[in-house]
Formats: sequence, C-alpha cells, structure tokens
Amino acid sequence: MSNGDIFVGETIGTAILILFGAGVCAAVTLRYSKARASGWVVIAFGWGFGVLAGAYTAAPLSGGHLNPAVTLGIAVDTGEWGKVWVYVLGQFVGAMIGAVLCYLTYFAQFQANVRKTGTTEGTADEPVPTLGIFATIPEIRHPVANLVTEIIATVGLVLPILAFGLTEGLGESGTLVLIVSLLVVGIGLSLGGPTGYAINPTRDLGPRIVHTFLPIPNKGTSDWGYAWIPVVGPLIGGALAGLVYNLAF
Repeated sequence: MSNGDIFVGETIGTAILILFGAGVCAAVTLRYSKARASGWVVIAFGWGFGVLAGAYTAAPLSGGHLNPAVTLGIAVDTGEWGKVWVYVLGQFVGAMIGAVLCYLTYFAQFQANVRKTGTTEGTADEPVPTLGIFATIPEIRHPVANLVTEIIATVGLVLPILAFGLTEGLGESGTLVLIVSLLVVGIGLSLGGPTGYAINPTRDLGPRIVHTFLPIPNKGTSDWGYAWIPVVGPLIGGALAGLVYNLAF
C-alpha cells in the first residue's frame, strides 16, 4: 500500500466512522431529534455500524485501521513502524472531517440549542451540553480509574483484532470487519459505562478540537483537562495488546 492510498483510505474511513458515531450521539442527545433519549444501546450499535461502514470503505486502500491504537498494536507486534505516521495522520484528519459533517447534518438542532428561559423571548428548557456528542466524558471523574478503564477496554479491542487474523478464511470471506464491528458494539455495552469508551485517540481528540471551534450556541466546555486520558489510555492499551499478542501467539 502506498502512503497516498493509506492516507486517503484512513481519512475517508475515519470520517465515516465519526460521522456515524458522533451522529448517533447527536441523534440521542439533541432536542428536536426524532431519536432523542433512545438510549445507550442505540449509541453502542451506532458506533458499531460506524466501524462497519468506515472499515469496509477504507479496507481496499489502507486495511481500515481507523484507530491509532490498532495501528500501534500492529506495529508493536510486527516491528513495522515506517507507515505508522501516515495511518495516524489520515485518522486524525478523518476524525475532524467526520465531526464537522456531523455538525452540518444536525445544524438546525445545534442552532436550536439556545437558552430562552427567563428572557423576554419566552421560556424553554435549558440548553443541552454538546461535548458528549463529539468526545468522551467520564461518568465519575477519577483520572486513575478512567485511565485504567480506557487501557482495559482498548486491550479488549486490539488483542481480539490481532487474534482474528489467525482465523483461517475470516479475512478472505469478507466477514472480518463485520466481526470487529460487533466487537465494538460489545465493548460499548460491556465496558463503555465508566468513560464512554474512547478506545481510539483520534476519535476523541479530533472531534474535541472541532467542538472547541464550532459556533454551537451554549455548547459548554470542551473539557481539555480530561482530554489526555482518552488519548494516553488507548495508546497504552494498544501497545500492551500488541506485546501480549507477540509473546503469546
């Protein structure tokens, strides 16, 4: 795979991933959305379908990593580091593009996120915080516990992905991406409760940057004090998964 193919594939695939993932969070979160308050199960499946669409799209060009933790785990296992930067750059750019596309899709709902309570314009509900649409927020803020959660959840993603490669015929049958998508749904349902399961550094960092600069009314904080955890945790988890796979398989 050429550097150009890898960059284009990872950019497009990650943009699709974030469009679907942030999109389902927007659908469940924002007022005046038909899917408002439809719940965590919907979010988990929305992210899983985002992986399905993004990875299948990117696979012919780049293999469809869509996640620096996956790229890092593969590099630790194989010792091949030369193209890691291309993968990560494409993933980061794609994550930001996907976040902007989500904003444009729900533009009217974001614009309706305006505080009117107690003004001469009338009354309305309080504005909805929007950071959770773009980035992760821990349910209980405990840096050590949050970091450990992200590490464990990412090992739970990357180690099975590496092991799936040992299953004869899984890749050739075209079902590998489907299995990984279901894995992501499972992680969301089982391990997503404490932190919102970033398990992907650019999935959190890119959209958080976009949230910082988007002109969303009453958008609230971008919470940069927490932002290092969903970056460092998945990177540690990805590296550990690659090391364990290399030693054990």
